[in-house]
Amino acid sequence: MKSNNFDFLRFLFALLVVVAHSYPLSGNNVSNQWVYKLTNGQVELSGIGLYGFFTISGYLIFLSLKRSSSFFEYYWKRILRLFPALIVLLLLTIFLAPLVYENTIPYFKNLKIYSYFFRNLTLYRLQYGIEGVFENNVYPNAINGSLWTIWYEFSLYVFLSFLFYIRKNKYFLQVLIVISFLLMYISYNFLLHKFSTRMIFGLNGLHFLNLGTYFVAGSLLAIFNFDKRVNSYLIWGLFFILIATLYFDVYTYSKHLIFPLIVLAIGLKPIKFISSFGEKGDPSYGIYIYSFPIQQTLMYFFGLTTFYLIIWSVLISVLFGYFSWYLVEKKALSYKKYFKKIIH
Repeated sequence: MKSNNFDFLRFLFALLVVVAHSYPLSGNNVSNQWVYKLTNGQVELSGIGLYGFFTISGYLIFLSLKRSSSFFEYYWKRILRLFPALIVLLLLTIFLAPLVYENTIPYFKNLKIYSYFFRNLTLYRLQYGIEGVFENNVYPNAINGSLWTIWYEFSLYVFLSFLFYIRKNKYFLQVLIVISFLLMYISYNFLLHKFSTRMIFGLNGLHFLNLGTYFVAGSLLAIFNFDKRVNSYLIWGLFFILIATLYFDVYTYSKHLIFPLIVLAIGLKPIKFISSFGEKGDPSYGIYIYSFPIQQTLMYFFGLTTFYLIIWSVLISVLFGYFSWYLVEKKALSYKKYFKKIIH
């Protein structure tokens, strides 16, 4: 793929999630975010981060599907991207948790420790806490509240994989993805009362439709070669439309349409210095999965205000993000061609 700004955008979106989590974890209200006040409650920081992540993911994962030589190679690349770093995170969490453990049951005799690892590794029926860990924090009983989105992300990988054997039939793919996007968009905006409380394989209907629509929008723009249509006039025009939807308080209905276009337009138009950001590594996933336990630990020991929690958690999370990239993720991704070597 040609030069783009996706690595920088993912880094930025990860930081926005860290900042957003600093509010509830320090006992502050989300409504105190400046962007929430500015947009009259239509936008908040974690939404920008998550929706950006899922849009870019939908775009890039669709392109990865097209490039994959086999069904198994596609899944192998997805597994390498998510699970090695997740395994290391869960193990580090378990072995460092005794530093903040407060319970009459000896730590390694607490069965919740072992279920914490295995349940979170499967992504299904996540376990957010271990009895005795962070129970007296401002936001209690949650070691890593960020993990819930990974199950939705992986489920969307599965959803997209159903298209593998028709991936070279461009027009059939276009029809299927357009129909999928329209069904999800209509269901979320007009039929949400029927789906919001339903659970399918551990997925909440509201979150699946919301995040899934961004993901499918990214895939939709990939198959229609959106990269060839991006220019400065388009980006400024999209920003004008965004401001108009916020001003007239209709962003809720337009966000799945306008936001993916803006994210991908900015991501696909190389910007000097920013487009080379990824040359030093991609810490975004590491930042995302490590930041929540880092923030909870800071609150446990220091009881920081929202401002100081933002500052310290951002700095430490970025550090852990790069550690995760260079020590785990980059090494794991070096095995991406494993299936090709076996086949050939």
